[in-house]
Amino acid sequence: MSNIAGTLADPKRRRSKIHSEWWGWLFAAPAIIGFLVFTAGPMLVSLYLSFTDSRLGITGSWVGFANYEHILTVDIFFRISIRVTLLFVAMAVPVNLVTSFCVALLLNTDGLKGVRFFRTFVYLPSIVPAVATAFLWMWLLNPTRGLLNTMLNAVGLPGSQWIYGESSALPSLVMMAVWGIGANMVIYLAGLQGVPRSMYEAIEVDGGGVFTKFWFCTLPMMTPTIFFTLVMGIIGNLQAFFQAFMMTEGGPNNATLFYAYHIFRTAWANARMGQASALAWILFLVVMFLTAIVFLTSKKWVYYEGGES
Repeated sequence: MSNIAGTLADPKRRRSKIHSEWWGWLFAAPAIIGFLVFTAGPMLVSLYLSFTDSRLGITGSWVGFANYEHILTVDIFFRISIRVTLLFVAMAVPVNLVTSFCVALLLNTDGLKGVRFFRTFVYLPSIVPAVATAFLWMWLLNPTRGLLNTMLNAVGLPGSQWIYGESSALPSLVMMAVWGIGANMVIYLAGLQGVPRSMYEAIEVDGGGVFTKFWFCTLPMMTPTIFFTLVMGIIGNLQAFFQAFMMTEGGPNNATLFYAYHIFRTAWANARMGQASALAWILFLVVMFLTAIVFLTSKKWVYYEGGES
């Protein structure tokens, strides 16, 4: 009797499984359609355009690798923008990671008065819109009536040209990037609060101090979080754009000509959509290459609780 009941129930189970699968696809459909329409589709179109001489509003003809050859051999702004962007990444990513990690350590201290206020205070700048951020920092960094130079002059120190000086423009944008460490700080706080207290207690029993706790417990346990923020920081800063677009227009003397801004200028100011698409795919390859390097080296320094390195 049990076999007969199981046989009769099988079609019902199959129908129920098919019904569940259809509901799953239905709920996933908006995300899948959005990815195909707004991400995968435009990427494939830009890949095709990168092999054509298309201009804004004009369908071009197939030119093969001519756009890539022109970029690598003729376009002087390509080399300048690559150098500026990589230099910005090399400065901004370590400064951002170290600063946000140190602030997270301070705000993770037990018994600190007003800790919720300080966490909110540090996090708020990271959610300020890019336009508001740009206008605020343009006022702060104004060489003649900006707040920073006013404060420096008040204590007898010389001011700076900040974003208006060729040598100080890029460091000024790095300083501006540090202002938005709140997002990374929250991620580090979550990681720090996930470190088991029993490990700290074991170190205390063995006579270890604050430095021993940090070096042999906190830092190894935080390496997966550091790895995540490092990858996201590299990807995000390689695509830096709004600072040049809204504040410096790539100047002075191309000192802040970020690669993404060069793509924008090629596509919309010069109307060369084919060449801009080729520039975008070169950036994609650079991002993939640097991300792959970080992933490959992570085996030597990222520690996971399960024992995998």
